Amino acid sequence: MTTWFEGLSLPVTDLERSVRFYGSLGFVEEIRNGGFALLRFDGATLGLLEARAAVGRLGAAAALVQVELGTDDLDGRYAELVAAGIEVRVPPRDRGFERSMQLRDPDGFTVEFAEGVRGHNATR
Repeated sequence: MTTWFEGLSLPVTDLERSVRFYGSLGFVEEIRNGGFALLRFDGATLGLLEARAAVGRLGAAAALVQVELGTDDLDGRYAELVAAGIEVRVPPRDRGFERSMQLRDPDGFTVEFAEGVRGHNATR
């Protein structure tokens, strides 16, 4: 038997706003059903469920939830995001085990881009 990771779902306060945000990062909307949208990025999915009360209860803990994406050109991706007017909270930086940057989605969840294979691209 084989098991694999498909994706994750996040509660959001404004479905349209979140679909636009993740679309600007390259996610493609595949399904819309009421207050739910399923987006795809490569082989993984991101579900967005409009649940204002749930997001409100998360408060500062939302920043601890992290959507992790990879890229082969972190500095180039950074330049694209800035040119598109997307605020990057933590610009590209070396972390010893990888080079990464972080931004926040409209509900405060962290979106992190790492260069190369996550956790295996030593920078020191």
